[in-house]
Amino acid sequence: MPIIRVSAKGQVVIPAEFRKKHGIKPGTYCFLHVQNGVLHIIPRPENIVESLRGCMRKFGTESLTAELLRERALDNEREERKYQRMFGPKPEAVSHKS
Repeated sequence: MPIIRVSAKGQVVIPAEFRKKHGIKPGTYCFLHVQNGVLHIIPRPENIVESLRGCMRKFGTESLTAELLRERALDNEREERKYQRMFGPKPEAVSHKS
């Protein structure tokens, strides 16, 4: 584990092997995060939106679109039952033939 020194200006030099391994180039922005008293330096991806693509998949196997469609179908069924309790069966659609 390399040891680094903090300069009078609060700057540190990240060793070249770590910069290469983690894609840290001059001008790269990094997040600083403290967890359990440990300071983490996390390089910010160049395209944050693209880097987050698919990150929510671990929270469920069903796509959000499929879940929304399933919920809407359930809502429609509930509304249909509610209508039938209040007004009885819906009249058949009347076709207008000319």
